[in-house]
Amino acid sequence: MAVPSLLKLTVAPNPRLDDEVNEIRLHTADIVSDHIIPNEETLGLPADDPKRQQFVTEIKAFVKEAGLWAPHLPKEYGGMGVGFIAHAYMNEILAWSPYSNSLFGVVAPNSGNQTLLLKLGTEEQKKQWLEPLIAGEMQSCFSMTEPDNAGSDPRSIQTRAVKDGDHWVINGRKWFTSNAVNADFAIVMCRTEEDDGRGSVNEKMTQIIVPTDTPGFEIERSVPVWGHTGGHHCEIVYRDVRVPLANALGRQGTGHAAAQERLGDGRIFHCMNCVGQMWRAFDLMVKRATERQVHGGLLEDKQFIQGFIADSYIDIQASRLMTIRTAEIMEQGGDARTDISAIKVFVPNALARVVDRAIQVHGAMGVSGDTPLAGMFLGARTLRLADGPDEVHRILIAKNVLRAYHSGHAWDFGV
Repeated sequence: MAVPSLLKLTVAPNPRLDDEVNEIRLHTADIVSDHIIPNEETLGLPADDPKRQQFVTEIKAFVKEAGLWAPHLPKEYGGMGVGFIAHAYMNEILAWSPYSNSLFGVVAPNSGNQTLLLKLGTEEQKKQWLEPLIAGEMQSCFSMTEPDNAGSDPRSIQTRAVKDGDHWVINGRKWFTSNAVNADFAIVMCRTEEDDGRGSVNEKMTQIIVPTDTPGFEIERSVPVWGHTGGHHCEIVYRDVRVPLANALGRQGTGHAAAQERLGDGRIFHCMNCVGQMWRAFDLMVKRATERQVHGGLLEDKQFIQGFIADSYIDIQASRLMTIRTAEIMEQGGDARTDISAIKVFVPNALARVVDRAIQVHGAMGVSGDTPLAGMFLGARTLRLADGPDEVHRILIAKNVLRAYHSGHAWDFGV
């Protein structure tokens, strides 16, 4: 990908943040803008290309030396040991390039699975699965979504795990299981209770670790996404898959709650990623407008383009402030469910608008592979489905607001 030249990305210290977070943002920005973005053409080469492999090895070593490796992991596991807010602020910088996260040791779904294993795993599970995963000796996948049941309602999952002696026996079908082709193990969401009238539906789900070489674990196909075949989003059949009872992650019946916590954190990081992508798209758009001659003048002199710039500025600022506020509520232990749903609807849609305007300003180049804009646009549309579709989040917002009013309280936007 021949990336157009760009202005030096400006990240000044924020007086609202402590010195550690500001240093993380500034140092991350230097590496991304000075080393990663100028080498995106190399990073876009096939994974087995020697030139790419050499650069990846060098930049990962540089990131580790800078103390910016794996912000989601504690220091005892080789990570940065920073808090949730610092990681969120770091994410908006990493998102300037689609290659940054992996070069900083944050690779989904491995990073989410690492967090799950840290929080819920036994010492034996951490030794067997977490430590090799962090060391890069293993790959993983998260297997929850099913083709015949609404992904927006994980309680409808029908993949079942039944106890047979000292083993679970798992039967079911999953799809859009990312990284399944490369994975050494899957964390599988299963129903582990029959409809016996005890407990709620939420208490009948358990996440179970399944090695992918277990008999009965069968990848049927790679699901084509946006017309691209041969990707890593797989459809998997579980046919009498037997794994030890000890492979349950956390207490039996806690799978739904664990998944919601994983998704809640992920939605914040996704939205900060969206902000970073908007920032990059805005930079490309404005630079293009200041350089491109058309119909006797520069694009920047056209009122349509000035409107694009103004509307994009508004979208970015609104998205960023909403997401940071939500992250702060979560950091303080507050109930952020309504705000999480709000940003999950607003921010990906704002990303789509900003990127769409940037594509329009670039003309034919905007839909080519010469800029990252086409990939951003498809990612924005996909994110309106991932981690819950817009409609489900809108319903949740409305229900929470109405519940407050029915209990005799108005909604307090100042809290």
